Amino acid sequence: MIDFNEKQLQIIETSERLFAQKGFDATSVRDIAEEAGINVAMISYYFGSKEKLMEAVFEAKIGKVQMRVEALLKDESLLPFEKMYTLIDEHIERVMHSQHFYRIMISEQLTNKNPAILQTVKQLKVRNAELISEIIKEGQQKGFFKKKVDVVLMLNTLLGTVWQSIISKEHYREFTNSQLLSNEEYENQLKKKLSTHIKTLFKAILTNEA
Repeated sequence: MIDFNEKQLQIIETSERLFAQKGFDATSVRDIAEEAGINVAMISYYFGSKEKLMEAVFEAKIGKVQMRVEALLKDESLLPFEKMYTLIDEHIERVMHSQHFYRIMISEQLTNKNPAILQTVKQLKVRNAELISEIIKEGQQKGFFKKKVDVVLMLNTLLGTVWQSIISKEHYREFTNSQLLSNEEYENQLKKKLSTHIKTLFKAILTNEA
């Protein structure tokens, strides 16, 4: 993980928000500089170009996720199921609070304009699948998990379910008659429902219990 300084992180966070709101092409370096309260030259000094700045946005987020999964893998105080459930809850929380970033990530994969970003995302997916495979192997060795598990499809279930739930949350709010709840109350309710739902799916995928 690259060790960004405070000013670089300020620029990265501002860029992330603007890229998500306006799109990469519609966001200029001047827009970012004005929003961050800095001069354009500082962005050029730290990142060189808007494309490199976008790569830094991904490197900052991805680095944190990988470090967390690696730490969880090494945590001997947790059973394999507890590690998987922790991953689920932390992913839900992370996406809820970093929706700008996940909008950018999905957009970049759909538009296929920046090969460097696509390669970074690919590396993230491969590395995360490898790390989670290690947790699954631990569970298999200890007799908690069944022998055959499709890790990629299992992760797609997590990623797709969480993101789809977020982009359609107002529809779900209406469907569940939750309009009287405050936004904070509703989001907390949604997180709990998502957590329970995905853990039930993972239990069915990882064990012989449906």
